[in-house]
Parts: sequence; C-alpha cells; structure tokens
Amino acid sequence: MSSTLTQNHFELFGLPQRYRLERATLDARYRELQRHVHPDRFASGGDQARRLSMQQAAQINEAYATLKDPLQRGRYLLALRGQDGDDEQTTHQDPEFLMQQMELREALGEIRGQADPLAALDRLAREVREQYLALEADLAAALDERDDQQAARNSVLRMQYFTRLQNEIRDLEADLEDELG
Repeated sequence: MSSTLTQNHFELFGLPQRYRLERATLDARYRELQRHVHPDRFASGGDQARRLSMQQAAQINEAYATLKDPLQRGRYLLALRGQDGDDEQTTHQDPEFLMQQMELREALGEIRGQADPLAALDRLAREVREQYLALEADLAAALDERDDQQAARNSVLRMQYFTRLQNEIRDLEADLEDELG
C-alpha cells in the first residue's frame, strides 16, 4: 500500500474522479482502507512499517474528510483540474449575488427583533440550506456534465459564502437558545 501516498483522493478510494459520488460506497471503502493500514496491525513491526502505516492512515483520513464534504470535494476537483477555488473577487463582481448576500445578512441581523426569533431563524436556515443544495447541484452539473470550470468555480465560491452563513446561523441559534431557554 505504499503507493497510496502518491495517489489522489479518488484513486486512493477507487472512485471515478467526479463530483457526484455514493456516500455509502465512500464510507465502506474508507473502513476497508483503514482496516488494512491501521497502526495497530503494525504494532509488532519495525519503526518504518509503523511510520508508513500512520502516514497512510493520515492520508486516508484526510482524503475521506475531503471527499465526504461537498464544498471540499468541489474545491479538490477544481484543484486537480488546475483551478484555484479561493478567488473571492469573482462573487463580488456579480451584483445579483452581492445583493442576495446583503439581503441574507440583513435578515440574519434582524432575527433578534422578531416576535419568535427561533422560528424566524429556522425559516432563514431552511432558505439558506435550499440555496446551498441548489449550488451543490449546479456544481455537480458544471463538473460532471459540462466540464465548465468557470461555472464550477463560481458555485464553489458561493458555497463558501453559504457555508459561512450557515455557521453564523448555528452560532446565533445557540446564543438564542441560551438567552431564551
């Protein structure tokens, strides 16, 4: 298994290099790979065997974390295709998306003033989640069907924004539950 250290994440898991993947297949392959390289299997081996086992286990863990997360998987596929997914300037040049960001930020800022802030936050969280899922579908189509790198980059950048917004919603929900409950 020493060649695993030079494989990309998809090769490591024996999966096609596509955005869409079966989570159950990924999970099963992860467990199988971990069984083969788990450091406990090499406890009686030499230092080099144990060290290699730990490196392989770490690579498998990193690959699994990347492939199971939709945003990370999209960014990784773009990187494999020679694209940088960190250019946030692109989204700021899109006035429609900028307006959407401002409206969502305003809605989030007004939650505490609502008669039932938790219900209002729940509605906003559902709206943000739906938009995130739509972006996931757009990203899958751009990468797997059209091979449209620019559209994929735009989807990834927007997903990054929605991920941050989802985290802020979770934080506000925890604060509100503490305050109200």
